[in-house]
Amino acid sequence: MQYHLNGFKPGNYQIPDAARKPYPNPPVLDLPTQVDVLIIGTGPAGLTMARQMSEFDDIKTCIVDMAPGPLLFGRADGISCRTIEIMEAFNSGEMVVKEAYQLKQNTFWEPDADNPQNIKRTEKISDARGGLSEFTHSIVNQARLHELLIDGMRHSITNLEPHYSRELVDLEIDDNLTQDPAAYPITATFKRSDDEGNGKVETVKARYVVGCDGGRSRVRKSMGIELQGDSANKAWGVMDILLNTDFPDIRVKSFIQSKDHGAVMTIPREGGYLCRFYVELDQLAKDKRARDVKLTEKDLVAKAQQIFHPYTLDVKEVAWWSIYEVGQRIAERFDNRPAGSPESVIPRAFVAGDACHTHSPKGGWGLNTSLPDTFNLGWKLASVLQGKSDPKLLHTYETERRKVAQQLIDADRELSKLVATRPATEDSSDQARVDTAKIEAFMKRQSGFVSGTAIEYFPSYICTGQVHQSLAPGFKIGQRFHSAEAQRTADGRIQHLGHLVKADGRWRLFVFGGEQNPAEASSDVYKLIDFLANDAASPVQRYTPKGTDIDSVIDTYAVFQQQDLSMHDLHPYLWPAKGKYGLHDYEKVFQSQVGNDIFDLRGVDRKNGCVVVVRPDQHVATILPVTAHDELAKFFDHFMIEQH
Repeated sequence: MQYHLNGFKPGNYQIPDAARKPYPNPPVLDLPTQVDVLIIGTGPAGLTMARQMSEFDDIKTCIVDMAPGPLLFGRADGISCRTIEIMEAFNSGEMVVKEAYQLKQNTFWEPDADNPQNIKRTEKISDARGGLSEFTHSIVNQARLHELLIDGMRHSITNLEPHYSRELVDLEIDDNLTQDPAAYPITATFKRSDDEGNGKVETVKARYVVGCDGGRSRVRKSMGIELQGDSANKAWGVMDILLNTDFPDIRVKSFIQSKDHGAVMTIPREGGYLCRFYVELDQLAKDKRARDVKLTEKDLVAKAQQIFHPYTLDVKEVAWWSIYEVGQRIAERFDNRPAGSPESVIPRAFVAGDACHTHSPKGGWGLNTSLPDTFNLGWKLASVLQGKSDPKLLHTYETERRKVAQQLIDADRELSKLVATRPATEDSSDQARVDTAKIEAFMKRQSGFVSGTAIEYFPSYICTGQVHQSLAPGFKIGQRFHSAEAQRTADGRIQHLGHLVKADGRWRLFVFGGEQNPAEASSDVYKLIDFLANDAASPVQRYTPKGTDIDSVIDTYAVFQQQDLSMHDLHPYLWPAKGKYGLHDYEKVFQSQVGNDIFDLRGVDRKNGCVVVVRPDQHVATILPVTAHDELAKFFDHFMIEQH
């Protein structure tokens, strides 16, 4: 798809440029006085949290921001493979793929050894992240991603809409109430910032609060949480521009180092014409911030033109620009519990996204770490609020996501130094090649982290069973369920199994059958299915509320090697009766494909099969033999609450 030919226009890319108009700021409606979940901030973390909560009509959610309306310009642009997988969980992945620029190549430019005042391409390579997911690392305006999340909220069962033009002026947590799950210990006070509101003060009581309000988070400060790490001492400029140039790699992501004028990183944007430039600026003096740098977009363009010599940059429009500082910091804790609190202490306030980790934007990690923060927290909070899980489950948010944030900080610190490195000597082209070679080596080494596909959570009661990892080494416990295709038995459709794990709070069991005939009652897999369906110890029986569909909490799929199966020959649990009419669901059984066999692709034990338990956030929780009925039951018994 192509757009922005006659100037940058924000909004829905499905609408042609000539007809597309920015969204007007929505009307300001009164805040509710009492909610289950209060989300502060409408960045990627806040909107992802709200998008998840919007799926549950028994949870009252409110999301608030001080901006007058939705984001229209700038900010993050890179969308990792993992982020698109998450968007697919919200049924928006195909739209992102359709509209985005897909990163396929990288180029590296350095001073020309024969004429060091000029730059010269040294290498053009395929992007290191290729093949790590069914999706490709892509580029799209952050505002468009926000729009897709807001549209999903708006059309959900709760019709959730953000509340804008509210400044958080005070947040109090009543410690006397935090350990009562039914209480509302959070009191948030907001001041209207729109003209009509005229400073009106509103108060919201909440059971839980999630601060997604950026690097200067008032939620974080109200909890007395410090950011730890390096202060910023380097300034960079960023701009989205429409331009003409004779630079041959303008539609390829490029790392460019000049002899005397610093570095530029270019990233082509969606639509075929727009491009983002990250321009290296000077060191910041002690106690100075980016806002103290007195430069304009014209200065950024002039600096870029110096770096690109001998190529020309004829900039027609600067759609958005900013100056930022490079600093890497991480919050000392991610919730309101005092450090070292026991598992019995219930957290009631959380921080996510930039509110708990800050860094440079060059690696594309900000949005792609913030969004998974609340994708991790959302299902846990929903499960606790619905009385399905013990509140101790909420402790795992900090344990899992703080590890990822620390990895982010370490990687960003390394990349920031590499991108800003200049040749060590004026006449040493060999040294220059070493420098950019380090950037290339870094991107290859970090490809799994950059793509989000190698994010792995520590062993815990929701990431366990490593002793059985050999049954399916391609489904790494703690990492996201690595999707692969299989053929649906009932109708022959080819389906990515990972796309079955939607953001609806449900657990998934993927039962991979062994060499025995699954239609035979004596087979191990048939016995497992019968245990799930009928045994009093079955987690499906214990944790599914009476009167709801059999897959409303734990959703089971089966994948078999046999090619001649008939649905009605299999256990009825695999084609269950659901809904008010008791209609049968025929979309839970799959078979491997010849030539694209999921058993081969993921190393699944063909003789014995296995069970892969997948969390609501798509991460693999455990792997078990199909005969391990008791172990499967004990896994869920550790944190789930029996339903009566």
